[in-house]
Amino acid sequence: MCDSPDSGFEQDATPLGDVCVLGAGDTGLSVAHYLASCGKDRVTSVTLYGGAKATASDRTQALEDMGVQVVLGTEQISGHYDKAIVSPGIPESSPFFLAAKEHADEVMGEPEFAYRESPRKWIGITGTNGKTTTTLLTCELLATGGLKAQAVGNIGVVATGQVAGRAEDEWFVTELSSFQLATATRLHPRVACLLNITPDHVEWHGSMEAYANAKERLFQNLDAGDLAVVSCEDEWCRAIAQRLSDRGIRVCHVGVHVESQDPCAAFVRAGRLVVRLDGTEHDLVSVDSIAIRGEHNLQNALAAAACALEVGVPTAAVIHGLMVFRPLEHRIELCGTVGGVRFVNDSKATNVDATVKALTAFVPGKVIVLLGGHDKGTELDQLAHAVSARCKAAVCYGEAADRIAAALEEADGPMGLDVRHANHLRDALRTAADLAQKGDVVLLSPACSSFDEFRSYKERGAVFKRLVAALSADGGCEE
Repeated sequence: MCDSPDSGFEQDATPLGDVCVLGAGDTGLSVAHYLASCGKDRVTSVTLYGGAKATASDRTQALEDMGVQVVLGTEQISGHYDKAIVSPGIPESSPFFLAAKEHADEVMGEPEFAYRESPRKWIGITGTNGKTTTTLLTCELLATGGLKAQAVGNIGVVATGQVAGRAEDEWFVTELSSFQLATATRLHPRVACLLNITPDHVEWHGSMEAYANAKERLFQNLDAGDLAVVSCEDEWCRAIAQRLSDRGIRVCHVGVHVESQDPCAAFVRAGRLVVRLDGTEHDLVSVDSIAIRGEHNLQNALAAAACALEVGVPTAAVIHGLMVFRPLEHRIELCGTVGGVRFVNDSKATNVDATVKALTAFVPGKVIVLLGGHDKGTELDQLAHAVSARCKAAVCYGEAADRIAAALEEADGPMGLDVRHANHLRDALRTAADLAQKGDVVLLSPACSSFDEFRSYKERGAVFKRLVAALSADGGCEE
């Protein structure tokens, strides 16, 4: 490991040799900087291949000043490398990744590399939805209990960039995407959490089975002293939990609707969150005592509590942390009330399952939902059923509008769903506001990615909030 003076870890002298890094986003740049700081005794050379669309920046110039060879505008790799470290989002089937395999003795993802550099005290959290909320909540519960912890990984903080200054007793609470797990081999968290597996990123992995297999890699190195925290509410997770039990791994079964009788379980009983570890029950808080809403957030809270209790956080600290934790931006975020109508930003809902779960946070019959964006080609039956059962209206916009609207119009729901069309998010919000009456909720929960109109779900959510603020200034919505 490459240390700063205040790090609690001793210097790791294991040579890394000649290393190439793929990708010139934040991950690739952070990894290249870390490697360049290690010294020639560990790293003989560092080469950053940015990719075909990469261009020079102040950060690439700074790396060149540190001795990194920066190659931009191409996915061709030359020379021989002892290791290649690949940024997330570069598929294993892509020519760029395959070129790295041809020219390097070993290819790995960034979290795998960070773990090898600093392997103690890791909590790994993955799932199709809920990863960020659960990661941040787990981190807050640890901090509330007096433990040092930081949230890293897919949450937006590159783990490798935090290794050098890491204290010896500090936990890495790591959000891990399927992209990051696909190439993991030695990664071995002390606690590993799987929240759910529903269709997403199938085009990247090639099949639903490959996507699920990538998620399951989180558990491949667990042993009897570790804990797997796994949902029992979808078939993929139940199958993984069974395979873990067959290996002799301790599994904490997480379920909002089912109280598992296993020695380790996390569940809702009589309106209260309960975690059982090795037969000892921890009665935590009532469902109404936590600020994050929706059944999916009950699962997130149960999983985070199980992780925290397992690593030694006192029950009282878990209770306090659950009660003070607040919703995250772009995740069922109340962003304004106009004329008695609440406007909620759930832009992070980039797939069907996330939107279906978000709808459970609101009273049926009072929701006008905004659906649309970039069409991933996802099956829409589940979405159509949930929307027709719980919403009074749906406004479909963007690239996916026609396909979503057609699915909704075919659904037979009890609400007499009103389906409207709009070209863009701005038009969709205005349409929803015109339909809304006092007591209603206008919910942006698109069930699609944002890339037809925006650069990210964050930009989409920020624009929605600005539009709501402007609507408030105009005095919109009926009383």
